[in-house]
Amino acid sequence: MKRAMKRWIPPAILNAYRSFCTDDIRFEGQFSTWDSARAASSGYDDEVIFRKSRAAALKVKKGEAAYERDSVLFDHVEFSYPILSGLLRSACGRGGRLSVLDIGGSFGTTYRQFKAFLRPSASVRWNIVEQPRVVESGQAEFADEELNFFHSIGEASAAEVPDVVLLSSTLQYIQYPYDLIGEICSIGAQSIVIARTPCVPAEQDILTVQVVPPSIYTASYPCWIFAEPNLLGAFSAHYRLVASFQEPGGSLRSNQGPFELRGFILDRKSPSGC
Repeated sequence: MKRAMKRWIPPAILNAYRSFCTDDIRFEGQFSTWDSARAASSGYDDEVIFRKSRAAALKVKKGEAAYERDSVLFDHVEFSYPILSGLLRSACGRGGRLSVLDIGGSFGTTYRQFKAFLRPSASVRWNIVEQPRVVESGQAEFADEELNFFHSIGEASAAEVPDVVLLSSTLQYIQYPYDLIGEICSIGAQSIVIARTPCVPAEQDILTVQVVPPSIYTASYPCWIFAEPNLLGAFSAHYRLVASFQEPGGSLRSNQGPFELRGFILDRKSPSGC
């Protein structure tokens, strides 16, 4: 599993992908290996991105802004209703109490979005698994009785088995996404919420390079576009599909044709397999 989680994309890159709904971000080429896609990528200055993202999150924590995304500050919270619906569905079955494992959750952007939507009496425990520098900063500057940061899924699930696992714009940036899915299925969460994940109705996954426009920052990096049957099939031994949906933004395009950002809500199967 270490190789699957070895290279976390900096949180601002993930947030940029979460927010785009235009053709400004391009997807170029088709590659047979992750190394060849990396060789065709220009890279990014992750230290600059990390500092910008951390500074924006600190402003939100201090009450100087209502919300941040892609290191940009907002005077209002921008909600992702597909994610909210999946999390609230899990919370409703637990009397308003919810434990979330957010893989690639940055400094808690979705946590703050979810908290802003809840009644004050609701109880949430939110554990984020991230790259080392985010975890170190998160533990020192952002963690509290509800929000915590961990270096690995194993470390986080040892502290608490989550009710729901959140994968928002995460799987496509992992070198070995199916290894990661296998580890997620093994921890025993009752539900999984997958959001803003590129999919095509095809038989094979596509490995491409995502090119970010300079207006956000100059960067390009490997990105999977999943064959939807393959992606859902990787969960099917342990989870059943409850709902699927197209994310806002419509159809996007790579060199291999159109694709969509998709979301899924999955429930763990009973021991009988139902």
